[in-house]
Amino acid sequence: MASTARFDVIAIGNAIVDVIARADDSLIEAEGLSKGSMRLIDAAEAERLYAAMGPAVEMSGGSAANTLAGMAVLGQRCSFIGQVADDQLGHVFTHDLRALGVAYETPALKEGAPTARCLILVTPDGQRTMNTFLGASHLLEQSMIDEEWIAASDILYLEGYLWDPPLSRAAMRRAIDVSRAAGRKVAFTLSDAFIIDRHGDDFRQLIAEGLFDILFANEVEIQALAETGDFEAAVASVAAQVPLLVVTRGAHGALAIEGGVRTEVAAEPVDTVVDTTGAGDLFAAGFLSGQAQGLPIADCLTMGAVCACEIIAQVGPRAQTDLKAKVAARLG
Repeated sequence: MASTARFDVIAIGNAIVDVIARADDSLIEAEGLSKGSMRLIDAAEAERLYAAMGPAVEMSGGSAANTLAGMAVLGQRCSFIGQVADDQLGHVFTHDLRALGVAYETPALKEGAPTARCLILVTPDGQRTMNTFLGASHLLEQSMIDEEWIAASDILYLEGYLWDPPLSRAAMRRAIDVSRAAGRKVAFTLSDAFIIDRHGDDFRQLIAEGLFDILFANEVEIQALAETGDFEAAVASVAAQVPLLVVTRGAHGALAIEGGVRTEVAAEPVDTVVDTTGAGDLFAAGFLSGQAQGLPIADCLTMGAVCACEIIAQVGPRAQTDLKAKVAARLG
């Protein structure tokens, strides 16, 4: 039976504009960065690093927003809650999301911090090293949470990145309460190992309380969450605590465990990895779209793999190919 909810998914996340530039490994080393990771920076560091970057491309990003962008292209009904400022980048972010058909009505800040931006250095191997200035995005207050929209959405999708700021953390806790009270599902993505280092105890407590119905992680994140270097032990430990665990493994594909049943798919073949920015976000887009359509877990995983494959073959986290056609062709 088709859902009667207003939205298939509502997401709360950082409203960020990505600034993407090619970089040699030497720049990564000179800056003392850990390739493939994400770190938070302040306004001064953002200005300094931007000056050190080569020619860049600006495009709307943000983990959860990227996921919704992919879902919207796949035909799902989506809405987003996230804070921008009333500035140029804020206008770009708002336009880009709405142009895709994603409902977005969070009022922009009229004064204070500027819209968030993520300075992304892409090395020749396609790895992206992210340097994020949260700006206005971490000022999302509980009053900005549209409780009617959340209650009217089948799935509430939350990104771990936004757990860091106290204001947005409180807003997300309230959103979880509203979603669960309405009998909806809550999906959570761990986002990055450094977030788990900072808030792993919180995440483990939320899981223990049974507040997550779907949990997304990659290999590094699941081991950090389970506090073990043994991948299989980590998967088994966490899978026993959540109804549906989804773990991406890069070139080794992805797996999902639901009710003790494990399903795995291989990664889709790609000729050249151009930029891994948004790979996990688009995997989630494909998987959640499959969930919204009531498809079997194997098909959901395949949809995620197809979307991730398409995104790593281009620059940037928003699809430049027809994802819907690609998925349809793959599923037959």
